[in-house]
Amino acid sequence: MGQTKKATLYRMVMEDHVCPYGIKSKYLLEKQGFEVEDHHLASREETDAFKEKHGVETTPQTFIDDKRIGGYDDLRAHFGDKPKDKNETTYRPVIALFAITLLMALMAAFVVEGEWITLRTFEWFIAFSMCGLAYLKLRDVESFSTMFLNYDLLAKKWVPYGYVYPYGEGLAGLLMIGGILSFISIPIALFIGTIGAVSVFKAVYIDKRELKCACVGGDSNVPLGFISLTENLMMMGMGIWMLVKPSILG
Repeated sequence: MGQTKKATLYRMVMEDHVCPYGIKSKYLLEKQGFEVEDHHLASREETDAFKEKHGVETTPQTFIDDKRIGGYDDLRAHFGDKPKDKNETTYRPVIALFAITLLMALMAAFVVEGEWITLRTFEWFIAFSMCGLAYLKLRDVESFSTMFLNYDLLAKKWVPYGYVYPYGEGLAGLLMIGGILSFISIPIALFIGTIGAVSVFKAVYIDKRELKCACVGGDSNVPLGFISLTENLMMMGMGIWMLVKPSILG
């Protein structure tokens, strides 16, 4: 029989505040097979006294074998799961959004047409994606427009375009979902998609600049590149398809 692993955890548990990182630390320790001696710091005074005694600035604090490990991030690192740098580039937001909008399109097609994969599945996937991307930009238009100015050719010439862009993208997406007012949605999609594609291509493949993409908002760590180009090409493609669709399908 192996000896039980024990850890001591000090965390804030007050009537008006329970530290979420303390809860996570306890869960992580138990997940790693530790028996946790859980000490609650029940007041600000008790918390401040603990910090001063141990010379730390934050709680929770974990001790294993009488050695202080530190806070939640330190505990993760101790178990080999080092937290990512907040400024580290990642494609996760874009992958998550496209995965969700694809599933939405599949479900919508199944409900409406009784099949998962139809022509509408692809149309809705692009339209849902446009709406999702517009929402992410609209959370903070000021921040988006600032990051957008790093590479968009039209925004550099006419600053208000950075503020208008998310609304145009969202409007075009909504109209395409409903299949209405194509004389509005098609020009918008073609215009912003073409300007965006040219801007991204120039910045990334001609000027060789390493920038972050504003496609998922101004707080994005998504690198400007193929994914950003794909977003714009999707809008262009959707605009072209909506334009020629009536003549192809009769």
